[in-house]
Amino acid sequence: MHCWKSLSGRSGDSVADVPGTITLFLAGDVMTGRGVDQTLPHPGGPALRESYIKDARDYVALAEERNGPIPRPTDFHRPWGAALAVLDDTAPDARIVNLETSVTVSRDYARHKEIHYRMHPANLGVLAAARIDVCALANNHLLDFGRRGLTETLDALTGAGLGYTGAGRDDAEAWQPARTGRVLVWSVGARSSGIGSADAATPSRPGVALLPDLSATTADRLTGRIATLRILGDIVVVSVHWGSNWGFSVPRAQVDFARRLVDGGVDVVHGHSSHHPRPVEIYRGRLVLYGCGDLINDYEGIGGYEEYRGDLRALYLPVLDADSGELRELRVVALRSRRMRLERATSEEERWLRAALDLGDAHP
Repeated sequence: MHCWKSLSGRSGDSVADVPGTITLFLAGDVMTGRGVDQTLPHPGGPALRESYIKDARDYVALAEERNGPIPRPTDFHRPWGAALAVLDDTAPDARIVNLETSVTVSRDYARHKEIHYRMHPANLGVLAAARIDVCALANNHLLDFGRRGLTETLDALTGAGLGYTGAGRDDAEAWQPARTGRVLVWSVGARSSGIGSADAATPSRPGVALLPDLSATTADRLTGRIATLRILGDIVVVSVHWGSNWGFSVPRAQVDFARRLVDGGVDVVHGHSSHHPRPVEIYRGRLVLYGCGDLINDYEGIGGYEEYRGDLRALYLPVLDADSGELRELRVVALRSRRMRLERATSEEERWLRAALDLGDAHP
C-alpha cells in the first residue's frame, strides 16, 4: 500500500488524479443551527431554553467579543471560508459530513434536553454551497425538536436535493444507506454520544439508526446488512456518531468495533462526536477516523477545554483504490475557526494538530 499522510497537502505529489482512485471529503460535526443560523440570510426564531443563554444571537456576540465582528446577514459560502478552495482544488468524488442540527421551524423543544440545535430550512443553501452529497443524521441532536422536527428535516433535505442516511420515518428508512456514485454510506449512532433509546427509529416511529451496543454481534449484523445491499465495485463508508465530547483517548470498544467493521468489508470508518479531532488508524489498509472533530459551529466564544484546541478544524481527504477500497493517500487540511468562518491554520497550529492525530510515519 502507498499511503502519503500530509497535514497541509502543500508538499508531495498527490495520487488523487491517478486513474482508478476515488477521493472522499469527510468531516465531523457541521452544526449550522443556533448562532450560525442567525448569521445566515433566513434566520429562524432565536429563542433558546438553555440555562444561561436564552437568545441564539448571544452566541454570535460571544464570538465577536473573542475575535471581532461577524457580518449579518452573510451569504451561504462564508461559514466554509478557506475550505471551499480546498474542495475546489481536490474535487472529491463524494462529500460526506455529520449534520449536527435539526432543520425545522418546529417549536417542539425536546423537554429532556438542555441544548437544542435548529436551522431554518431556507438556510439549507449553506450545505449546497459546499456541494455536500450525504448528510449523516444518526446523532444526538436530530431530535432536538421532536419527531415533527425530524420529519421536517428529512423533507427539507429531500426538497433541497441533499442526500441523507441514518434517520427516517421508520426503522427501514433510518437504516437505509445513501448512495453517491460508487460510494455507499451508512450512518449509525451509539448511546455513548448521548442518543437515547427513545430516539431510535422503530417500524412505527420516526427516529435514528441507533446501535444497541458496540459488540461483535452488532458489528456482524451491520456488516451482514451491508453485504446484502452493496454491489460489486461499491466503496462502503460507515459513519458512526460515538463517544464523549473531549479527550484524545479512544475506548477499546470503539477500536474493536471499527476493526470488526473493516474485517466485515467496510472500507472507511468515519467517526465523529468529539469536539476536536482524535487519532487516526490505518487497519488492514483501511482508514479509521475515530473522531473527526467539529467543522462548523457557534462555539467560538465559549470558554473551557482550551487544551484540546477546539478552534482547530480538519478536512479529511482520503484517496482510495477504486477496485479494492484500500487507502492510497490521506490528506488532512488544518483549518481554524475565526469569526464563524474557516481559515487556514498557521504552521504552528498544523504541527499541533499533526501530533494530536499522530500523523507520523508509523501505521497503527
